[in-house]
Amino acid sequence: MAANLDLDQLRTFLAIADTGSFTRAAEIVHKTQSAVSMQMRRLEERVGKPIFLRDGRQSRLTEEGERLVHFANRMVKLNDETLSAFDDTELAGRVRLGTPDDYADRFLPEILARFSRSNPRSEVTVVCAPTPLLIDALRTRELDVAIVTHIPDRRPGMGEVVRREPLLWVSSARHAVHEEDPLPLALGRPTCDWRAAAVAALEEVRRPHKVLFASWNSTGVGAAVLAGLAVSVLPESAVRPGMRVLSESDGFPRLPMCEIALARSWLDRSPLIDALAGHIVSSLDNLAVPDVAMA
Repeated sequence: MAANLDLDQLRTFLAIADTGSFTRAAEIVHKTQSAVSMQMRRLEERVGKPIFLRDGRQSRLTEEGERLVHFANRMVKLNDETLSAFDDTELAGRVRLGTPDDYADRFLPEILARFSRSNPRSEVTVVCAPTPLLIDALRTRELDVAIVTHIPDRRPGMGEVVRREPLLWVSSARHAVHEEDPLPLALGRPTCDWRAAAVAALEEVRRPHKVLFASWNSTGVGAAVLAGLAVSVLPESAVRPGMRVLSESDGFPRLPMCEIALARSWLDRSPLIDALAGHIVSSLDNLAVPDVAMA
């Protein structure tokens, strides 16, 4: 007789697959690391195949483990959908989330996946815009929650800081544009705080520079960087493949930390908004940063 798979073990397995770490997965599923390890040993026994390969502190999936992710996702999702169909108290409705597009690619997949699994009857409307416009939208009640860049001395009390990352100089990994004089830059518009930080840092070390590309859209700025036309600044989580990080040894001064905050409209409160805010905090707290290449 075939053994039944345990859904709790599958949830833990998916957390490890998402984070690549038994330690971070233990925090997500609220278990001790030894309990997580025991669960995975039992899951391997039930599957009858090894599903993990140890690689230092990271845990990589075997080929059989990769196959199991597909089935585990289906089983957990079906279980949650089945229970939600008979739960009259489940959260439902629409919630409006705002984020700069710098953060959207990196943060939204994890946040939306977690929230959707827990609240399948809810609808999330996502608006991508620069932080100042998102703050205005919160004040006018056009948004419920927003992920924003926190600048305490300019916008005090605008939200709770939920993640801190270094702000980095980035260039194309295939070009040497960072050696040009004056230094060509691709930055946000004049009101952008990252632009102000970059310009101030260069002026402090008296490095000649010129802004060649300006946009509130990170895709446009990233395109200029990847094409080898200019240098820019990005938070660590926004560094993309094909970019390399420039350091002080390359003549680039240290930049301030980037503080990412959760801001919300306190005029509109609901369990659904609270639930999304909770998923944002949890997701950003557990999100691993991508590997970045140094120049």
